[in-house]
Amino acid sequence: MDRVIIFDTTLRDGEQAAGGTLNIQEKLEIARQLERLNVDVIEAGFPISSPGDFEAVRLIAKEIRAPIICALARAHPVDIDRAWEAVKEAEHPRIHVFLSASDIHMLHQLKKSREQILEMSHDMVVRAKKYTDDIEFSPMDASRANPEFIYQVLESVISAGATTVNIPDTVGYAIPDEFGRLIEGIFQNVPNIEQATVSVHCHDDLGLAVANSLEAVRQGARQVECTINGIGERAGNASLEEIVMAIKTRNDFFKLSTGLSTRQIYKTSRLVSELSGFSVQPNKAIIGANAFRHESGIHQDGVIKMPKTYEIMDPRTVGIPASSLVLGKLSGHHAFKERLAEMGYSLSDEDLNRAFKAFKELADKKKRVTDRDIESLVAQELRSVSEVYRIDRIQVTCGDRGIPTAAVRLIGPDGEVLEDAALGTGPVDAVCKAINGLVDVPNTLTEFSVKSVTEGIDAIGDVLIRVESEGVTYTGRGADTDIIFASAKAYINALNRLLSAKKAAG
Repeated sequence: MDRVIIFDTTLRDGEQAAGGTLNIQEKLEIARQLERLNVDVIEAGFPISSPGDFEAVRLIAKEIRAPIICALARAHPVDIDRAWEAVKEAEHPRIHVFLSASDIHMLHQLKKSREQILEMSHDMVVRAKKYTDDIEFSPMDASRANPEFIYQVLESVISAGATTVNIPDTVGYAIPDEFGRLIEGIFQNVPNIEQATVSVHCHDDLGLAVANSLEAVRQGARQVECTINGIGERAGNASLEEIVMAIKTRNDFFKLSTGLSTRQIYKTSRLVSELSGFSVQPNKAIIGANAFRHESGIHQDGVIKMPKTYEIMDPRTVGIPASSLVLGKLSGHHAFKERLAEMGYSLSDEDLNRAFKAFKELADKKKRVTDRDIESLVAQELRSVSEVYRIDRIQVTCGDRGIPTAAVRLIGPDGEVLEDAALGTGPVDAVCKAINGLVDVPNTLTEFSVKSVTEGIDAIGDVLIRVESEGVTYTGRGADTDIIFASAKAYINALNRLLSAKKAAG
């Protein structure tokens, strides 16, 4: 097999990243983009974990038709039954069963013997097989387990009907050479291994998730489990874009391929970043802001003469335009639409008109509007589609000798005009207090951060706010050249998400 199966677990393991909770509609939006990206498998969630996760998996299974839709389940009957209920309407359903296999997990967490683990693994795969032929099994913490025991477990579950066996480096402990030897040993010591696809699932605790995954591929693994932007539990998972582009760029070395539409990578990365609230660091490989930027004069000279001198990939292959079209206040609707198309956005007429209006307002404030400014605007306008409250006007007074004061006017759910004013410890605090006086929903502000979208004194400020209500965290984003206004947008965005979630829950 000369093709590597890309198993995306952004919606399951990726969502486990602290503070990365997604609602049902956000999960569906990401799943649709993953389908455009042409991933082979979408692990849509862990249905037994909560009613919301069950509904998200069930909705994705109904809506997304091309990829395999996978649901995670512990090696318990109720988990497996619930997983099947969630994915049974999928065009291509899969149940993914997992059970710890390392001595440290068996002794301290499960308090079970190796014999019991073998029996449970076999029996639960048999149970899952009654529902669907596509069964995956993972011996959790395999990289710290006894290799001989892993061989036994894999032989048993394959004989029970598992069609994919996944080798997890659950805590990111492995070093590439030893992880490669584990995969090599599996092929040499599991008699029926040819009846299943060997998969790997690596974590990045030592920064080696991608390296371990690629070494496993070199040793014969033909499925890689990964996430967009590498998000996930603790330090994250193997990064999908790095895995895919390493295989594509170094085809001379791997002599393998994936089925991904790589031009969708950047757009997918931005969507996951916007909805999860996790910014992509500038030096992130493939999709970071600096991935295709050159500061050194020597590098600039080389790239101008021949891009390949310092760029091993054409940025267009991952969906980043190779050239930058400068837009300003004199640019028209058509030029703006064309620029969005080059950047991978296909908006409805309503969304396009709203984004264009925001662009013209920004262009009046800035001489030069960059691609990153446009991305920020488009993401913000798309987020505002289901607003319950929207900002009409904000007036702030502050200074080192005065008391920060904010007056806010909102448009409510039925179009009513709502006004209030408040004092605060600073201008942002005053604005949030004034908004709270109008939007009567108890919440606690748990995170507030600001970053510049571009360089310069007139740069857009991108504000991220997280609020907590009844134990659930809601993320809001806002962008504007005025940081106070951007903060208000982010706070309203978070409150609108909170209100929409409460309404959906009845």
